[in-house]
Amino acid sequence: MSDAALLVKDLRAWYGESLVVDGVSFHVGQGETVALLGRNGAGKSTTLRAITGALLTRSGKIRVNGVDTGALAVHQVARHGLGYVPEDRGIFASLSVRENLLLPPVWNERGMTLQEIFELFPNLEERLDSPGTKLSGGEQQMLAIARVLRAGPGILLLDEPTEGLAPVIVKRIGEIIRALKARGIAVLLVEQNFRFASRLADRYCVMESGRIVDSFGAAEVPARAPQIHDLLGV
Repeated sequence: MSDAALLVKDLRAWYGESLVVDGVSFHVGQGETVALLGRNGAGKSTTLRAITGALLTRSGKIRVNGVDTGALAVHQVARHGLGYVPEDRGIFASLSVRENLLLPPVWNERGMTLQEIFELFPNLEERLDSPGTKLSGGEQQMLAIARVLRAGPGILLLDEPTEGLAPVIVKRIGEIIRALKARGIAVLLVEQNFRFASRLADRYCVMESGRIVDSFGAAEVPARAPQIHDLLGV
């Protein structure tokens, strides 16, 4: 998998002395969307944080666009094309939309211009001077994604992007992910909403108790529906 956008092999991650991710291995190809599924507490979000380097206690192999990032600091990992949108969105509430968008550095030529961002997120152009505290939940999620895209990631980690959002916004987030795929951006999507993920992902990895217990392609979803429902409780 030397040409993978993201390669994770035998990843382990701890909170204190508690092992939360236990020997996880998977890859995300260039321009591919992979969904990481599982119930609450399965280790999905911890896996994303470990990939970014935000967790200090981890082991295993992580390669981003062919570069071994296991020993790099978080900001160094970002320079190699990794973007991360956390579950809490992480926008600066006291800053305006414009200030949030202009804050991160642009790492490479993939970084989107403001005009390109407004084509994907027209709502943000209308709210440029609004502070983060005045944005709806959907607008905050769009801003969180847009801010990362301006930096120029080749792979985007999305943690529960649809949680708590109205159906019309969930649909729009799906359209945005498809547009990113068309641009060649790889996406690793953590999502409990399998109905949403099933419209987007090329492949799926199911986590349980910190391990990947199943993986399959989009074509296998209909045949595996009963098993998926049992694993996810949906």
